[in-house]
Amino acid sequence: MKKLLKSALAAAFVLMMTGFANAQTKIGHVNFQQLVMGDPQFKGIQANIDAYQKDFITKQQEMQTELQTKGTDYEAKRKDMTDAARLKAETELNQINNNLQAFTKDAQERVTAKSNELYKPLVDKMRAAIAQIAKEKGYAYVIDSSQTELLVSPEADDLMASVKAKVAGGVAPAAVAAPKK
Repeated sequence: MKKLLKSALAAAFVLMMTGFANAQTKIGHVNFQQLVMGDPQFKGIQANIDAYQKDFITKQQEMQTELQTKGTDYEAKRKDMTDAARLKAETELNQINNNLQAFTKDAQERVTAKSNELYKPLVDKMRAAIAQIAKEKGYAYVIDSSQTELLVSPEADDLMASVKAKVAGGVAPAAVAAPKK
């Protein structure tokens, strides 16, 4: 019985300390995806990525068309081919397919790298603005609400308008004031 009482007291103490620690920590939230997509630079960056990706898509479609055409031709002529000709055609089709897969993988990696390169300055700008607003308003943590569903999210802890104003070079709106300690 004494062990149970000690365990209950220890658990209560831990819960009280956790509650005390949480009372000291302010947590804000921002929809980072919406913030980035709403920035005027976003459309220009996306247009550059689309243009960069277009050449890869065109080349990939050409390779797929070649594979389809040769595959259809092979299927039509397969019954009349010698074993050596059939083996040669199958080897060629496999090589075209392997080239297509390698090209697709390389293209995806290059487009991803280019996207990361082009978005990095915008993302860094947004992160810096969020960090600055969080510091100004006394927030220890800021959660990305585009990645996490917030079941309860007080309006005062939504830093979106303040961050938008900071990025735009304006003054943070008073309606989105930090909660009192």
